[in-house]
Amino acid sequence: MIAELIMVGTELLLGEVIDTNSAYLAQRLAELGVDLYYVSRVGDNRRRIAQLVKQAHQRADLIIISGGLGPTTDDLTKEAVADAFGLELALCTEALAEIEEHFCRLGRPMSENNKRQAYLPAGGKALSNPKGTAPGVLLELPDGKAVIMLPGVPVELKAIMEDSVIPYIQRNLGEENRAVIYSKVLRFYGLGESAIDNIVQDIIAAQTNPTIAPYAGSGEVRLRITAKAADESEALRLIEPVERQLLDRLAPYFYGYGDEGLEIVVARLLLSQKKTVAVAESCTGGLISHKLTNVPGSSGYYMQGAVTYSNAAKTGVLGVDPELLAQFGAVSKQVAKAMAEGVRQWAGTDIGLAVTGIAGPGGGSAAKPVGLVYF
Repeated sequence: MIAELIMVGTELLLGEVIDTNSAYLAQRLAELGVDLYYVSRVGDNRRRIAQLVKQAHQRADLIIISGGLGPTTDDLTKEAVADAFGLELALCTEALAEIEEHFCRLGRPMSENNKRQAYLPAGGKALSNPKGTAPGVLLELPDGKAVIMLPGVPVELKAIMEDSVIPYIQRNLGEENRAVIYSKVLRFYGLGESAIDNIVQDIIAAQTNPTIAPYAGSGEVRLRITAKAADESEALRLIEPVERQLLDRLAPYFYGYGDEGLEIVVARLLLSQKKTVAVAESCTGGLISHKLTNVPGSSGYYMQGAVTYSNAAKTGVLGVDPELLAQFGAVSKQVAKAMAEGVRQWAGTDIGLAVTGIAGPGGGSAAKPVGLVYF
């Protein structure tokens, strides 16, 4: 099954609201083994929504639309879908009864415009919304394809998706077509995305299932290996040999998997080896200490830290030799080493870390440009 997502709302195009719905929907579809090739955003314009629905209908078996189901005149998703397939809107008495019941529970009168939410494209089925007034809509088309319309409010969308849409997809996939799309993420540091791509390009090019996709993060690169299989164990079986190939070439730069950042891996290593650490920072202003202590159990390995921007602080707190500072400057490998040794002795730890550099925007020179860091 191929699905396509359409996110409706001018607020999405203006950047006023961050689209979290498409990420959630994509994840849930992947878990069901449904292929997703296109995700689109469109403003609250009836004609453009209808055009996009027609395009999606040519490419996908299932179209899921988020947003535009509210009670106001700029909520136009149902009208646009009806236009796309030459349908009229018809009152759904079951949907109207549910909306009326919702307001009754709240002890509030129902506005006349809320009745608009009970009108569906002819032949559509209302999907119960336990979290709000806008019912979802399932429209099954004569060619066997389907359009599902969901409210844009995330809590409402998720409720209808879990209660109604996922069971519908599972029923329509059939046992013989059921699958999962499973990903495993490898994390690397010390090489840029282009360098890693050059090293493993032949492996990436040779893959069809699983596929490999590199993407850069903050100070690191991740390789995502994605397989489609009957179940998770089969997907892992497909991923394993590809993972071995990648690590055979990139092992010196590999540090972990999935959502575990470098600080979590470092914390686990320090705890397992019963090592303690102290940190001296110049240009990072405490950021390294923040990262190391932002992990549960950090008091078991992190003892203390010092932010020593001035030469006087480097000398007074860390015991850096003034002559070393005069000869090599604060931003030098010699001073970084002295800072690390000084903070280790000061804290009585197994390991001392230090960083010094020129963060900018000013202060750089030809010999020591902005961005130069010693660690």
